[in-house]
Amino acid sequence: MSIVSRALVFAAEHHQHQLRKGTRVPYMYHLLNVCKILVDHDCDDEVLAAGLLHDVVEDTPVTIEEVELHFGTRVASLVRAATELDKLEKRSIDKKGSWAERKQETINFLEHDASLLELKVPAADKLDNLRSMAADHARLGDVIWERFSASKEQQAWYFGEITRIFNERGKDEPMLQAIAEELALLHKRVF
Repeated sequence: MSIVSRALVFAAEHHQHQLRKGTRVPYMYHLLNVCKILVDHDCDDEVLAAGLLHDVVEDTPVTIEEVELHFGTRVASLVRAATELDKLEKRSIDKKGSWAERKQETINFLEHDASLLELKVPAADKLDNLRSMAADHARLGDVIWERFSASKEQQAWYFGEITRIFNERGKDEPMLQAIAEELALLHKRVF
Protein backbone atom coordinates (compact mmCIF):
# COMPACT_ATOMS: atom_id res chain seq x y z
CA MET A 1 0.00 0.00 0.00
CA SER A 2 1.38 3.44 -0.91
CA ILE A 3 2.22 6.00 1.75
CA VAL A 4 -0.71 8.15 0.59
CA SER A 5 -3.13 5.23 0.91
CA ARG A 6 -1.75 4.36 4.35
CA ALA A 7 -2.11 8.01 5.43
CA LEU A 8 -5.68 8.09 4.16
CA VAL A 9 -6.61 4.97 6.14
CA PHE A 10 -4.80 6.26 9.27
CA ALA A 11 -6.50 9.67 9.05
CA ALA A 12 -9.92 8.10 8.45
CA GLU A 13 -9.47 5.83 11.46
CA HIS A 14 -8.51 8.68 13.79
CA HIS A 15 -10.87 11.39 12.48
CA GLN A 16 -13.84 9.12 11.74
CA HIS A 17 -16.25 10.63 14.26
CA GLN A 18 -15.26 14.27 13.78
CA LEU A 19 -17.19 16.93 11.89
CA ARG A 20 -16.13 20.34 10.60
CA LYS A 21 -16.81 22.96 13.26
CA GLY A 22 -20.48 23.95 13.37
CA THR A 23 -21.47 21.70 10.45
CA ARG A 24 -22.51 18.15 9.60
CA VAL A 25 -19.61 17.82 7.16
CA PRO A 26 -17.28 14.88 7.98
CA TYR A 27 -13.81 16.11 8.90
CA MET A 28 -12.26 13.87 6.24
CA TYR A 29 -13.69 16.22 3.61
CA HIS A 30 -11.23 18.91 4.77
CA LEU A 31 -8.27 16.50 4.76
CA LEU A 32 -9.12 15.34 1.24
CA ASN A 33 -9.44 18.95 0.07
CA VAL A 34 -6.01 19.77 1.50
CA CYS A 35 -4.58 16.71 -0.26
CA LYS A 36 -6.25 17.77 -3.54
CA ILE A 37 -4.72 21.25 -3.32
CA LEU A 38 -1.30 19.63 -2.84
CA VAL A 39 -1.91 17.23 -5.77
CA ASP A 40 -2.91 20.17 -7.96
CA HIS A 41 0.51 21.69 -7.23
CA ASP A 42 2.41 18.49 -8.07
CA CYS A 43 3.60 17.77 -4.53
CA ASP A 44 5.25 14.41 -3.89
CA ASP A 45 3.63 11.52 -2.04
CA GLU A 46 5.17 12.32 1.35
CA VAL A 47 3.77 15.86 1.18
CA LEU A 48 0.37 14.42 0.20
CA ALA A 49 0.53 12.03 3.16
CA ALA A 50 1.38 14.93 5.47
CA GLY A 51 -1.59 16.86 4.07
CA LEU A 52 -3.89 13.99 5.00
CA LEU A 53 -2.30 13.72 8.46
CA HIS A 54 -1.81 17.41 9.23
CA ASP A 55 -4.49 17.55 11.96
CA VAL A 56 -4.05 14.09 13.46
CA VAL A 57 -1.77 15.36 16.26
CA GLU A 58 -3.83 18.52 16.84
CA ASP A 59 -7.26 16.88 16.92
CA THR A 60 -6.76 13.28 18.11
CA PRO A 61 -4.71 11.47 20.79
CA VAL A 62 -2.04 10.55 18.19
CA THR A 63 1.44 11.93 18.97
CA ILE A 64 4.04 13.22 16.53
CA GLU A 65 6.21 10.24 17.53
CA GLU A 66 3.49 7.87 16.32
CA VAL A 67 3.31 9.74 13.00
CA GLU A 68 7.08 9.37 12.62
CA LEU A 69 6.95 5.67 13.51
CA HIS A 70 4.26 4.94 10.89
CA PHE A 71 5.23 7.42 8.14
CA GLY A 72 8.86 8.42 8.61
CA THR A 73 10.85 11.49 9.58
CA ARG A 74 9.99 13.68 6.57
CA VAL A 75 6.21 13.22 6.90
CA ALA A 76 6.44 13.78 10.65
CA SER A 77 8.45 16.96 10.07
CA LEU A 78 5.79 18.28 7.68
CA VAL A 79 2.97 17.38 10.11
CA ARG A 80 4.92 19.05 12.95
CA ALA A 81 5.18 22.24 10.87
CA ALA A 82 1.37 22.29 10.45
CA THR A 83 0.61 21.64 14.14
CA GLU A 84 0.16 24.21 16.90
CA LEU A 85 2.96 24.02 19.47
CA ASP A 86 0.72 23.33 22.45
CA LYS A 87 -0.83 20.37 20.61
CA LEU A 88 2.61 18.97 19.74
CA GLU A 89 3.47 19.08 23.41
CA LYS A 90 0.00 17.73 24.32
CA ARG A 91 -0.30 20.46 26.96
CA SER A 92 -3.20 20.12 29.31
CA ILE A 93 -6.22 22.37 28.78
CA ASP A 94 -5.30 24.69 31.67
CA LYS A 95 -1.83 25.34 30.20
CA LYS A 96 -3.10 25.99 26.68
CA GLY A 97 -2.53 29.51 25.39
CA SER A 98 -5.31 31.81 24.27
CA TRP A 99 -6.48 31.69 20.66
CA ALA A 100 -4.50 34.85 19.84
CA GLU A 101 -1.33 33.51 21.52
CA ARG A 102 -1.56 30.21 19.65
CA LYS A 103 -2.15 31.95 16.32
CA GLN A 104 0.74 34.35 16.96
CA GLU A 105 3.01 31.34 17.58
CA THR A 106 1.87 29.90 14.24
CA ILE A 107 2.48 33.20 12.47
CA ASN A 108 5.97 33.52 13.99
CA PHE A 109 6.88 29.97 12.98
CA LEU A 110 5.60 30.31 9.41
CA GLU A 111 7.25 33.70 8.97
CA HIS A 112 10.66 32.99 10.51
CA ASP A 113 11.34 29.28 10.99
CA ALA A 114 9.48 27.13 8.46
CA SER A 115 11.25 26.07 5.29
CA LEU A 116 9.51 26.63 1.95
CA LEU A 117 8.68 22.91 1.92
CA GLU A 118 7.22 23.15 5.43
CA LEU A 119 4.95 25.99 4.28
CA LYS A 120 3.15 23.86 1.68
CA VAL A 121 0.84 21.85 3.97
CA PRO A 122 -0.13 24.85 6.14
CA ALA A 123 -0.77 26.87 2.96
CA ALA A 124 -3.11 24.19 1.58
CA ASP A 125 -4.78 23.89 5.00
CA LYS A 126 -5.40 27.63 5.36
CA LEU A 127 -6.65 27.87 1.78
CA ASP A 128 -9.22 25.12 2.32
CA ASN A 129 -10.27 26.68 5.63
CA LEU A 130 -10.85 30.08 4.03
CA ARG A 131 -12.60 28.52 1.02
CA SER A 132 -14.99 26.79 3.43
CA MET A 133 -15.57 30.00 5.38
CA ALA A 134 -16.25 31.89 2.14
CA ALA A 135 -18.76 29.29 0.93
CA ASP A 136 -20.53 29.18 4.31
CA HIS A 137 -20.50 32.98 4.61
CA ALA A 138 -22.05 33.34 1.14
CA ARG A 139 -24.78 30.88 2.12
CA LEU A 140 -25.39 31.81 5.77
CA GLY A 141 -23.94 35.28 6.35
CA ASP A 142 -22.33 36.48 9.57
CA VAL A 143 -23.99 33.73 11.62
CA ILE A 144 -20.98 31.54 10.75
CA TRP A 145 -18.82 33.46 13.22
CA GLU A 146 -20.85 31.99 16.08
CA ARG A 147 -19.24 28.58 15.47
CA PHE A 148 -15.72 29.84 16.17
CA SER A 149 -14.04 30.76 19.45
CA ALA A 150 -12.46 33.77 17.71
CA SER A 151 -14.41 36.75 16.40
CA LYS A 152 -14.71 37.80 12.77
CA GLU A 153 -12.17 40.57 13.44
CA GLN A 154 -9.68 38.12 14.96
CA GLN A 155 -10.13 35.74 12.04
CA ALA A 156 -9.63 38.64 9.60
CA TRP A 157 -6.36 39.55 11.36
CA TYR A 158 -5.12 35.93 11.34
CA PHE A 159 -5.94 35.18 7.71
CA GLY A 160 -4.52 38.58 6.70
CA GLU A 161 -1.22 37.74 8.39
CA ILE A 162 -1.16 34.25 6.89
CA THR A 163 -1.78 35.68 3.41
CA ARG A 164 1.01 38.23 3.89
CA ILE A 165 3.47 35.54 4.96
CA PHE A 166 2.73 33.20 2.05
CA ASN A 167 2.96 36.15 -0.33
CA GLU A 168 6.29 37.38 1.07
CA ARG A 169 7.95 34.00 1.61
CA GLY A 170 6.58 32.44 -1.56
CA LYS A 171 7.91 34.93 -4.10
CA ASP A 172 10.03 32.22 -5.74
CA GLU A 173 7.63 29.35 -5.05
CA PRO A 174 4.74 29.19 -7.56
CA MET A 175 2.50 27.11 -5.30
CA LEU A 176 2.76 29.53 -2.38
CA GLN A 177 2.31 32.52 -4.68
CA ALA A 178 -0.87 31.04 -6.20
CA ILE A 179 -2.26 30.21 -2.76
CA ALA A 180 -1.43 33.69 -1.45
CA GLU A 181 -3.28 35.25 -4.39
CA GLU A 182 -6.38 33.14 -3.80
CA LEU A 183 -6.25 33.78 -0.05
CA ALA A 184 -6.14 37.54 -0.71
CA LEU A 185 -9.23 37.34 -2.93
CA LEU A 186 -11.11 35.21 -0.40
CA HIS A 187 -10.04 37.51 2.45
CA LYS A 188 -11.59 40.50 0.67
CA ARG A 189 -14.80 38.54 0.02
CA VAL A 190 -15.23 37.16 3.55
CA PHE A 191 -13.97 40.03 5.70
